[in-house]
Amino acid sequence: MRRNIDILNKTKMRSGMAMIMAIAFLVIIAGMMAVMMNMTSVTTARTEQMYFKEQAQLLAKSATEFAVLAISGHNRLGNNTSCVIRINSQFPVGGTVAPYFDINTTIRYIGLNAAAGTCAGANNYIPTPFTPVGGVIHPIAPESDGTVLIDVYVRDTPGQLNLSNPIAYHRRTLQKP
Repeated sequence: MRRNIDILNKTKMRSGMAMIMAIAFLVIIAGMMAVMMNMTSVTTARTEQMYFKEQAQLLAKSATEFAVLAISGHNRLGNNTSCVIRINSQFPVGGTVAPYFDINTTIRYIGLNAAAGTCAGANNYIPTPFTPVGGVIHPIAPESDGTVLIDVYVRDTPGQLNLSNPIAYHRRTLQKP
């Protein structure tokens, strides 16, 4: 019986150091997890932003090529009074998804009146775009006849992508259709 009494009497008070270390370890791990989750969400948002920016750039390039194709389909030198001046479109078109991007293309014709034909309007024709140093205005060289200045603006449709920074991309090109 004495042995049982010794077992009962040998119980000592333990320090809580092991418990405090375990709790501290869990707090450190939880903090690291929170930082990792934050970094993951920031990286995801940046990747999404870069993806849509690249998509806007590709859409601008496609819109430029489409504008050149549309201009080529019109007779600017004849009696045709329909010149392509503006093309507005959206992406994607149709389906169950609302459009993400608005694409606005503006076309200005450069050259002599004969080359621009009926496209020589006030807002879409540049007769003498170059003024060299000295203020002397020189007409455009004959090689520039028929050149077009194409401005493409690609903007995300408000409220569709829910990005922290809205997408707005502008591309300006000179083309010979």
